[in-house]
Amino acid sequence: MIFLLTFVVVFMAIYIIFAEDIAAVKERDPAAKNPLEVLLLYPGLHALVAYRIAHKLWQWNIPLIPRWISQTAKFLTGIEIHPGAQIGRKFFVDHGMGVVIGETAIIKDNVLLYQGVTLGGTGKETGKRHPTVGNNVVVGAGAKILGNITIGDNSYIGANAVVIKNVPPNSTIVGIPGRITKQEGQKIDSQLDHTHVNDPVMENMARLLKRIKILEEKTGHTSHNGEDYII
Repeated sequence: MIFLLTFVVVFMAIYIIFAEDIAAVKERDPAAKNPLEVLLLYPGLHALVAYRIAHKLWQWNIPLIPRWISQTAKFLTGIEIHPGAQIGRKFFVDHGMGVVIGETAIIKDNVLLYQGVTLGGTGKETGKRHPTVGNNVVVGAGAKILGNITIGDNSYIGANAVVIKNVPPNSTIVGIPGRITKQEGQKIDSQLDHTHVNDPVMENMARLLKRIKILEEKTGHTSHNGEDYII
């Protein structure tokens, strides 16, 4: 009976303290049916709860225990957040398996990370060696953001992009290495559809094919058997 009562009290305390983070999950994930489901079944939230506790102990200079908490959370959720990282409000890791956030990373408010994201170092730096991620940023699945760089507010990092340079606000980054695709200064919604991100490689290919067509028209030559080029 005492155990059950203690569980209920802890459960309610977590629900109250993390109400804003729970609401952020429900707002962004259409699969989240209700706050209770988020609290019980979302590893991204569980990792965040563990991080908040570990980070406070880290700030108090308590040895070993913060890292033990973060490593335990990693084992249970697949999400590794160093207790020294600084994370703002309404942070959400969707699915989350394989996410790594380094010690000196700074994440501001309303940031969304998908699975497989790394906010890591380059192995060449000391001190501040991990990224700073601005407000309202979305980082797609498998993306790697490396080094002491800044990702500007309202930006979107495409799936599997590798970013090693600063990104200005209101930008979309895709490719390896990451290339900037301007979004005309407009805020990118945190629920951006991954299938409609501009791909500069394909855009360049389309321009190349257009130039070939123009040259063919000028020379009177057509592609083999009159067929269009297929890439």
